[in-house]
Amino acid sequence: MSTALLELRQITVSFDGFLALRDLNLSLQPGELRAVIGPNGAGKTTFLDVITGKTAPTEGDVVFKGRSLVGTREHRIARFGIGRKFQSPRVFEKLSVQENLALAVSQPKQPWSLLVGGLNGEQRDRVHHLMSIVNLQNRADWAAGSLSHGQKQWLEIAMLVGQDPDLLLVDEPVAGLTDEETDLTADLLKSLAGDHTVLVIEHDMEFIRRLESPVTVLHQGHVLCEGTMNQVQADPRVIEVYLGTTEEENQ
Repeated sequence: MSTALLELRQITVSFDGFLALRDLNLSLQPGELRAVIGPNGAGKTTFLDVITGKTAPTEGDVVFKGRSLVGTREHRIARFGIGRKFQSPRVFEKLSVQENLALAVSQPKQPWSLLVGGLNGEQRDRVHHLMSIVNLQNRADWAAGSLSHGQKQWLEIAMLVGQDPDLLLVDEPVAGLTDEETDLTADLLKSLAGDHTVLVIEHDMEFIRRLESPVTVLHQGHVLCEGTMNQVQADPRVIEVYLGTTEEENQ
């Protein structure tokens, strides 16, 4: 029996005859940090949509903790332990950093009571811990809308961690970040692996290299190759895809 946390088995997604994904197979182990790269149109967003239930596969199966997710609604998949961070940060800009995190850690979600101090001691400790891991403890009372773009990204990652998912799906977390913020984001994601399984999609190759994780390359909806960053960058197929010399890139 497989010990994988997540398995995508022969996933195909067809949109009116266009194959966004075709016979895609991927496996993630508990606590693993994995990077996924690929040119535009490789199927990266559809790949995440299939895992989270936003898009149903035409063929194949998605298995999470031994349970098939196909046909399961998005909110139930989230409750099973899969959290997703989208490309643009999604935080409550008029609420403070601390209030955003309070909403994330509360179970069940009771927003109005939380804003008047409805957290218990354990939840308050959790909020302070989350602020510390993203270095926002000195901005606890700042409105989230006043944070820099990079700080908003970190706040949303902290909010995701606050929900305690087994699997974190992180989509392009360093787009628009400074070099320093990019390095800090890589360190943050590396620190989260182990306690969580983390899958990162990104275009920034230096950021991917800093993650020091296995890399999966998607192309035309399937896995082109996997390996270390050095291995995939040296692969002639990857070089061809990224130089734009394939038929798809020349269209």
